[in-house]
Amino acid sequence: MRILQLHVDFIEYEPLKKEIQMAEEAEKKKQKYENLVVLFVATEKDDTLKVAEKAVKEVKESLNQIKCDEVLIYPFSHLSSDLAKPSEALKVIKVLEAQAKKAGLKVHRAPFGWNKQFSLKIKGHPLAEQSKTITSAAAEKEKEGIVSNALKEEEKIVSEWFIMETNGEMTPIHVEDGKVVVDGKFDLKKHENLAKFAKYEIAKSREVKEPPAHIKIMRELELADYESASDPGNLRFYPKGRLVKSLIEDFVTRTVIDEGAMEMEGPIMFSVDHPAAISYLNKFPARQYIVKSGDREFFLKFAACFAQFTMAHDMNISYKNLPLWLYELTRYSFRREKEGELAGLRRLRAFTMPDCHAFCQDIPQAIKEFERRFKMCQGVMGGIGLDKSEYELAIRFTKEFYGEHKEFINLLMKLHGKPALIEIWDKRVFYFILKYEFNFVDASEKAAALSTDQIDIENASRYDINFVNEEGKKENPVILHCSPSGAVERVMYALLERAYIKQKAGGIPELPLWLSPTQVRIIPLKDEYLDLAKDLLGKFEGEKIRTDVDDRSLTVQKRVRDAELEWVPFILVVGEREKKGGEFTVRIRAEKSKESKMKFNDIINKIKEDVKDKPFKKLSLPKMLSKRPIFVG
Repeated sequence: MRILQLHVDFIEYEPLKKEIQMAEEAEKKKQKYENLVVLFVATEKDDTLKVAEKAVKEVKESLNQIKCDEVLIYPFSHLSSDLAKPSEALKVIKVLEAQAKKAGLKVHRAPFGWNKQFSLKIKGHPLAEQSKTITSAAAEKEKEGIVSNALKEEEKIVSEWFIMETNGEMTPIHVEDGKVVVDGKFDLKKHENLAKFAKYEIAKSREVKEPPAHIKIMRELELADYESASDPGNLRFYPKGRLVKSLIEDFVTRTVIDEGAMEMEGPIMFSVDHPAAISYLNKFPARQYIVKSGDREFFLKFAACFAQFTMAHDMNISYKNLPLWLYELTRYSFRREKEGELAGLRRLRAFTMPDCHAFCQDIPQAIKEFERRFKMCQGVMGGIGLDKSEYELAIRFTKEFYGEHKEFINLLMKLHGKPALIEIWDKRVFYFILKYEFNFVDASEKAAALSTDQIDIENASRYDINFVNEEGKKENPVILHCSPSGAVERVMYALLERAYIKQKAGGIPELPLWLSPTQVRIIPLKDEYLDLAKDLLGKFEGEKIRTDVDDRSLTVQKRVRDAELEWVPFILVVGEREKKGGEFTVRIRAEKSKESKMKFNDIINKIKEDVKDKPFKKLSLPKMLSKRPIFVG
């Protein structure tokens, strides 16, 4: 079954002529409905009554998110080329209608088998347009691809949860009636964000009930948007968003290479028939995309692991080469997350993952590298613009590892400098014995992992990765899995959500200066000062400062307001006084948009002092705003 789901202000349709002999009886008059969800439905071969029941369940979940309880079921065969027979299709449509009513929805249905004309107006929010494909059980199994045993085990795993303080003292916690209960003296009320994170993690609920705040912002700033022509969880990035994304990519890549990593690149897909594939897939906690080429099946890469491990297998490695770092920026990694868990930039099915593996001689060397990489990841978070106070640490390990390396966990806590969430497993389900993440908690109290690292004691053996030790014998290395920033899209999500939280608290939302698509906006008072604006544009660009000119025929107030809505950090209005030389009147967003008198060189120095050595790229949009198209209307 194929469904095109539209949240509309109104829809009006009129039955014109019967298309098939068994068409339902209907009056040839216009019908109009307002403020409901239209379900354009195509019933396909193999659709069963169970498919209709499942469709209602999925639709109901979507309606809960947008707070609507009224639908119009509109038979629409044009969504599929594999249609069911009309008699079977009508049965399924009627079951769909009955199940929707049973689910508590107010239901209307357009007549089946008619040629109809219609007009509608779609609402403008991010979830107003959705497409759904609901299949039978047999097809569903193929659709889901490989669901790893580790993922199934993760859903059943029993963990012990604690809050650990910087001195290593642990206090047990649990969730009761939707609240975190502390089984000890630790005062969690003083750590509000940590409490929200702990609740989210222990509950393990990833379902999205309302759109996160950043979705609206990413569209308003023309950074990113949903792509209806693709699979859910695959986004489009507009020029401004592509710039922000590429700057983060460059910053993370440069940081890792400066630490000594060797950058490589692997294929986008791998055969499921590879000897190590199924074993590893069943240990990796994610759902896989499966594609076919002829009679062979391939899985789309979910990280750089497989490519780097097969490469390491073919390498000649000496103990003198260790620790050895391999790095890839995967564009893209693919994980077939549940549709109800997808949420803007936070959780995607296709994403950009910086992935760095370290091959170490033994556990002691791995622990030493783990500490070094922990500090590197702290630096990455700070460089991106996230302070320690803005993310929460989770450390996860087996009881056995903690018993043997308690002092190392205490060291990580001292480096972090504030309490953290601890998860302890009785047994090892995954391939790793230690894992941490830096997690961002957003405005809807959902969390997302950013930086992460793991100690892996399985995959070297699984992939037959060896190094030659001092005695000339082969050994399996210990492998560390690190993403210095987490998915790049998640970094963007965290920055936008942080800005929203700041705005809710009465502050002015902004991006870090080095990531702002336009760093300086020049607004000429009149057309006669346009040449001056262009001259200043050239000077700023000569200093590698992204600058544009608002040459539109609008009032100065309107153009200043538009620049503020775009979160432009520096706004210069230029006229006769500026033409004569001297000081400029500058609105600085980071200083609550107050106006300051500054000399030209002082403006440049202030920007460079903030940006420091961060990467620079040009914005691929016309410098004159009058020449720019509107990407999001």
